[in-house]
Amino acid sequence: MKLLVIGSGGREHAMAWKLAQSPKVQKVFVAPGNGGTATENGLENLSLSEFSQLIDFCKKEQIYLTVVGPEAPLAAGIVDAFQEAGLKIFGPLRAAAQLEASKDFAKQFMARHGLPTARYATFTDAREAKAYIDKQGAPIVIKADGLAAGKGVVVASTVAEAKAAIDLMLVQNRLGDAGARVVVEEFLEGEEASFIVMADGAHALPLATSQDHKRLQDGDRGPNTGGMGAYSPAPVVTPELHARVMREIIQPAIDGMAKDGTPYTGFLYAGLMIDKAGNPKTLEFNCRLGDPETQPIMLRLKSDLLALVEHALAGTLDRASAEWDRRPALGLVLAAAGYPDEPRKGDEITVLPKATEDCRVFHAGTRFDGKRVVTNGGRVLCVAALGDSLKMARTRAYETAGAIRFDGMQLRKDIGHRALKKD
Repeated sequence: MKLLVIGSGGREHAMAWKLAQSPKVQKVFVAPGNGGTATENGLENLSLSEFSQLIDFCKKEQIYLTVVGPEAPLAAGIVDAFQEAGLKIFGPLRAAAQLEASKDFAKQFMARHGLPTARYATFTDAREAKAYIDKQGAPIVIKADGLAAGKGVVVASTVAEAKAAIDLMLVQNRLGDAGARVVVEEFLEGEEASFIVMADGAHALPLATSQDHKRLQDGDRGPNTGGMGAYSPAPVVTPELHARVMREIIQPAIDGMAKDGTPYTGFLYAGLMIDKAGNPKTLEFNCRLGDPETQPIMLRLKSDLLALVEHALAGTLDRASAEWDRRPALGLVLAAAGYPDEPRKGDEITVLPKATEDCRVFHAGTRFDGKRVVTNGGRVLCVAALGDSLKMARTRAYETAGAIRFDGMQLRKDIGHRALKKD
């Protein structure tokens, strides 16, 4: 059978690579894909983007099912369009994808269904927002309501910084429609973790836990990014906490969506903040797998991903289980010169190590021009490695990254530092 994966990042390369391992699968098409999916055995890029074109292609090629990677097509209703055309597709409907597409929708949803989260208020008027900030003080968090490609969250350490973020979004309109409404949120202290599940409308199957590193520079300094590296599992999520998150956050979210008339099918990502007492709160929901969390998670997944997706589409995830490599995995992002503000494109990647059983280089912002692989985005590659310990996985990933060459390459030297401190 043939499958289609929608997207062009490292997450999509890892998903397509994993789906292609299923004995049932003949080929995985990736639309539009990247330099890695262009050169990986069993994968083929597809230069189509319009929903109607993709639907026609799926019918013509008898694509068995489609898996959606990024949030934008979900928010635009790709699942609705495919289902109306009678095609199998894994992801939430447009109405359900509002959990990520609108921060205000998500906060109202969490409040309505009693999910633990930060206190908040929503504004479209800059003066009202600033008056609220004066009352609350800093640190405080400013979030653009809509999808802003990872640039819509400002963790302000001062009142002045918070007001500048309000001006940027509501007055200067720098984020366009995404920032026409803002959510001002209580700052939560603690340790973050990524808790990702597959949902079938009623049941949830948890995937391996992970932890991302959002800041550009070592020691969690510098600007926020889409993520500079991740590891799995996240030690902060103990078995007791895992059960509590499923009981207090994940299942109530799935039940709440069904109760509201928007049953949720797809990957569901809860960004958690865990305080010193071990209490979890929900920072945000994403309607997709995380990136770069997907890369180490897929490296650890021993089960057939296609079989799990089939269970989700059949509404039988309560009968499914996922088997994991007991070894931890770590993913290290190599970013382009100028990232995250103005990433440079077109630099040739002159050395790319071959994949081994324990280490793979997943492509994100790359393009294959027929002869060379060149940079084509902010986060260029993710080196993902397994090891008998996190320290060994980390060593393997950094050794492999040390052999890769392209001009202006940026990487953090401390991915995994929180977990290694706990050892």
